[in-house]
Amino acid sequence: MRWQKGRSSDNVVESSGGGGGFGRGRIRLGLGGTILALVVAAVFPSTRGVIFGLLTDGDAGLAGGSAQVTQVDPNDPQVQFVSKILGSTEDVWVAVFSASGAAYKDPKLVLFHGSVSTACGNATAAVGPFYCPDDQRVYLDLDFFRELATRFHSDSDFARAYVIAHEVGHHVQNLLGVMDMEKKLQARGQPMEGANGLSVRLELQADCLAGVWANHSEQQLQWLQAGDVEAALNAASQIGDDTLQREARGTVVPDSFTHGSSAQRVRWFQTGFKSGNLGVCDTFNAQRL
Repeated sequence: MRWQKGRSSDNVVESSGGGGGFGRGRIRLGLGGTILALVVAAVFPSTRGVIFGLLTDGDAGLAGGSAQVTQVDPNDPQVQFVSKILGSTEDVWVAVFSASGAAYKDPKLVLFHGSVSTACGNATAAVGPFYCPDDQRVYLDLDFFRELATRFHSDSDFARAYVIAHEVGHHVQNLLGVMDMEKKLQARGQPMEGANGLSVRLELQADCLAGVWANHSEQQLQWLQAGDVEAALNAASQIGDDTLQREARGTVVPDSFTHGSSAQRVRWFQTGFKSGNLGVCDTFNAQRL
């Protein structure tokens, strides 16, 4: 991936701590966060209440406040990469929203190390990259990219870009009102977990939106190279609920799915990538996930 061709975003900042308060929103676990959470819960049963709170409700009594931020080091190659990818997501979604007569609001992307305090609660690097709807920020510990390469065998720039695009996809959902709709459906009794649960539909939609971004960014920059798309698909397949559960506990329990199976995550990313049309990502009305 020729990521240097992209425009750098000014919205990448670094966490320097956080205040108090209680988060109301749900932390949206990103790539890798789910597998790490499940492995910890399997090995240390006493943590299951907190871990599965993150996978479902997200607030789980977590105290926290929006992180205070400072400027990042513009000479850090990883910061440069993140800035270029975030800049591309901004350019794509501004254009997509504008085409429908709407305005896109850029999210901040907060880099942190070890732990961070957000408007949705406190979080550690163990949850992986995530999005907090209450402060409209994406949170990323850069050490996760090393985990992506060593544990998930996805040592590719485009796989890393997919991680960021998926979390920005949650921001797009927030702006479109999808997250509010999800809360209303949950209040009416629709289940969050399970193969057809609301959480699975939300996560698969974010995968599809990442595919839409990839389609448009390639049209704008022609920056993809041979093997890039396959690398992103491999990353998607590595973090399906079935694959993660099989690794963590040796069995697959579809009733506890929160993100969708490996095949579903790959299919919905491909759906968005092949079409480039926001309308194909309506997972909430899809008969087949």
